[in-house]
Amino acid sequence: MTALESQMIALDSSMPRFDLPDMLSGKMIRSDDFANRPVLVMFICNHCPYVVHVRGELTKLGLDYQSSKLAIVAISSNDTLTHPQDGPEHMKLAAIAAGYVFPYCFDETQTVARDFHAACTPDFFLYNASHTLAYRGQLDASRPRNALPVDGKDLRAAIDAVLSGAKPSPDQRPSIGCNIKWRAAQ
Repeated sequence: MTALESQMIALDSSMPRFDLPDMLSGKMIRSDDFANRPVLVMFICNHCPYVVHVRGELTKLGLDYQSSKLAIVAISSNDTLTHPQDGPEHMKLAAIAAGYVFPYCFDETQTVARDFHAACTPDFFLYNASHTLAYRGQLDASRPRNALPVDGKDLRAAIDAVLSGAKPSPDQRPSIGCNIKWRAAQ
């Protein structure tokens, strides 16, 4: 299992616009739907062992913040030619099995992942209500092969800061996971 760190793009960057289909509801999810709300954008997929390792905490995050102002959107951008298990039909089944209460969108063209500078799964981007980047980095220090608990400590602290109107600590560590499976150049 080869790990890749997320890119630590500049804090206060603007949230890229997106317009993607949610595999759970069938509705289009647009960045404009979240005006004046903080937004957590998570790049995940079905098969990555790093995502599988934290899947329960992702579900818990969704449930714990469901009644807050925070909007949560998960996006899968993997090439489905090389990784068909990450395709739309499998995404819906995985989201239902995991109990996700947030949209799980498919980025077929991979444009949205590129716009966000997403590099790995999982990769987390937390934007404040003005849609400027407040946090990018790890969920917590747990990894598939270490004994640390999956508790979402780092991301939860950032979310709580944003929801209270504060800035998260600038001491942020990259997320680590499988690389996004990019399409071969045409």
